[in-house]
Amino acid sequence: MTGKVLNWGLLSTARINNALIPPLRASKRNQLLAVGSRSQATADAYAKEKKIPRAYSSYEALFADPEIDVIYNPLPNHLHAEWTIKAVEAGKHVLCEKPLALSVVEVDAVQAAARKHGRVVQEAFMYRHHRQTLQVQELVKTGSLGALKLVRGSFSFVLSHEGDIRLDPAKGGGSIWDVGCYPINYARTVIGENPLEVFGWQVTGPTGIDETFVGQMLFSNNVMMQFDSSFVIPLHSFMEIVGSEATLNVPNPFKPTANPKIYLTRNGKTEGFRVKGQELYLGEVEDMADAILLGKEPRISLDDSRANVQAIKSLLESAGTGRAVRIA
Repeated sequence: MTGKVLNWGLLSTARINNALIPPLRASKRNQLLAVGSRSQATADAYAKEKKIPRAYSSYEALFADPEIDVIYNPLPNHLHAEWTIKAVEAGKHVLCEKPLALSVVEVDAVQAAARKHGRVVQEAFMYRHHRQTLQVQELVKTGSLGALKLVRGSFSFVLSHEGDIRLDPAKGGGSIWDVGCYPINYARTVIGENPLEVFGWQVTGPTGIDETFVGQMLFSNNVMMQFDSSFVIPLHSFMEIVGSEATLNVPNPFKPTANPKIYLTRNGKTEGFRVKGQELYLGEVEDMADAILLGKEPRISLDDSRANVQAIKSLLESAGTGRAVRIA
């Protein structure tokens, strides 16, 4: 299948599609073929605006197109697992927006469907494929910071749109699901392990979602992680990785710029160095092609996604009970 070009279909006309369309058009192994919406008029208008060849009046009709190889699922959080499974059952590979699901049970159902039908399913943490993230992982792995001691992270912004779906607890709303998932995922990635125990606090907003979340995670060898996420704090995003010999600061960890800069501090001296940039969303598109066409393991496995969901659910449990939660 190395010479094949993968045909993609967009599941809905979600705003986040705008991030994926350019890399799909830039890639030599992927192309955007269709969009599916809940009405033909909406699908037609969107297809005309975005210059997409095919438009379907339902998600099921999109799945029925035998020429579609990959589905991009950007639906609201509570629909991720359901429609990912339906796409897989229709024989499609799926790139699903984060979070992949809202419970470990749902992740297990997605994984079971992917195995049964032999399809690739990957969670769309785009930053994981960027050269900056890969370089940070390499610096930690090779011991440039010494023994890992502490990881800190933050991702917040002011969500001012009244009625925004991210404010609805029934639809997977909340700051931890929307942006807190990033520092949690980043810490697990650079540490290379899953947390053993977590503790969380939350400030609940008027709709019942966590408006602000602050959490801690304990890993083996007493490596600690602290993070915060919020919908009421102005844009604030960073990751800091502290070792026994040096500290690495990443000012733009989740949405790196074209040529991002990271900072290494050792013996009181800070050195900044740039990372060769790339289009932010291109990596996840090419990684899907590697997995489907070349049989490579996806960079973000379903086991990885399961562990991230488990950490988030445990943090929410801790915030609700006021007690630390041990992760089996």
